[in-house]
Amino acid sequence: MRKITMTLTALSLTVGAGLAAAPSASAATPCPSGAVCIREANGDILGKNIFYSYGAHNLDNVTGYRVVVNNQTGGAGFRECLEYDGGNCSPVYRATGDYPAIDYGPINSLVLVP
Repeated sequence: MRKITMTLTALSLTVGAGLAAAPSASAATPCPSGAVCIREANGDILGKNIFYSYGAHNLDNVTGYRVVVNNQTGGAGFRECLEYDGGNCSPVYRATGDYPAIDYGPINSLVLVP
């Protein structure tokens, strides 16, 4: 019986530690008002991945699955582009909030549009 109790205790500690370490939406860094941001895998937003101005923004070392947050105001949107300087882009996304994670390996720039 003692062995079962110790095993269950160890299991609950392991599971509890895993849950505590997992990032949650509330723990993620907020995207500033008026910006489009790209989240790191851990939920952080690096300064280099916060964009305020309209036009093309080339991405530097942004790979893997990432979440984009559109926190622009006034219905402004963004496009994800396969080429640098805004070439070969997606349609314009205007909804505010977090977008589903996609693989940013082939994405080389974002274009912010009014």
